[in-house]
Amino acid sequence: MNETDELRAWLVLLRTPGLGPATLREWLVADERRIDAVLAHAPRRAASLGAPALAWLECPDEALLAADLAWLEQPARRLLRCTDADFPPLLEAIPGPPAALFVAGDPGLLLLPQVAIVGARGATAAGLAHARAFARELALAGFVVTSGMADGVDGAAHLGALDAGRPTVAVIGTGADRVYPGKHHGLARRIAEAGALVSEFPLGTPAVAGHFPRRNRILSGLALGTLVVEADLKSGSLITARLAGEQGREVFALPGSIHNPLARGCHRLIRDGARLVETAGEVAEVLVPQARALGVELAARLQDGATAEAPSDAAAGWNGDPDYARLVAALGHDPASLDDLAERTGQSAAALSSMLLMLELEGIVGSLAGNRYQRLA
Repeated sequence: MNETDELRAWLVLLRTPGLGPATLREWLVADERRIDAVLAHAPRRAASLGAPALAWLECPDEALLAADLAWLEQPARRLLRCTDADFPPLLEAIPGPPAALFVAGDPGLLLLPQVAIVGARGATAAGLAHARAFARELALAGFVVTSGMADGVDGAAHLGALDAGRPTVAVIGTGADRVYPGKHHGLARRIAEAGALVSEFPLGTPAVAGHFPRRNRILSGLALGTLVVEADLKSGSLITARLAGEQGREVFALPGSIHNPLARGCHRLIRDGARLVETAGEVAEVLVPQARALGVELAARLQDGATAEAPSDAAAGWNGDPDYARLVAALGHDPASLDDLAERTGQSAAALSSMLLMLELEGIVGSLAGNRYQRLA
């Protein structure tokens, strides 16, 4: 089965009415993760999904599928499937993980340690300033800032990361080819160019209220921790924070004035056990050990032919591991892009990203704008 046929099979199933990610994953397990077998058996299994599912499987809209394939053929577009080696392991660990993600931008960013920053759409000027400042500092500390590209805090968080010349990830509640709200067309373009737009919804999916709570599990699931900047007691950000807690991830909240109604959601989170934070450094202090552990796990998982246990820390890794030694030698003393390093070392970009992260956390490597890296020690 060639790549185009495999992608088409995935697209048919992802567009099947009533077929959710949990059921699709069950079918994949039953058919030994072979998507061609899943598609062949789908009409028989889909009887319980109803007439629309059967009608679609018997006669899918070929023009719609062709448009999907054409979108995926464009540069920096990807259907990231749960059967792919570089599907984010943190997402695999959450309840109800997606079966696939449409990505516009760099899918490798989804493997890196992320911090989700969320909050009120109608945030105060101070809240927007806090979101932007925290995002900038966390991005400079080596974390990918992830948010939902909504108005208010989300947009400010993305801008803070972009201010720092670092990538940012937007998990959206529409198709990856749509922008919501419309005022964020410029922001969406910048995110796709410097980071990634991510959606589990088929292309063309419009903004539907019920989709945004559903996407929140992915937003929190990609991140090691979620920071809530401002939120009232009915804010969707509290849903994201709750999901983060249920997923075993850290939850942080900024306190505010007792006279600010947008502080009440954060105060409730703090009463319920979220970490009260006043600086980005406090967030980083909690998450750096987890980020380092994630880097070790990814390095072991993604390095071709790696069978030995990954190094316990970055310094030991690059001093004693031949792959790290080659990477440090390849860096030399001048800035190098990830593509340059992949060509020089023969390592995959995903494996290099995790190794560079550990070196960056140890102060051995610094990351620069434009996905470039430079040796510091």
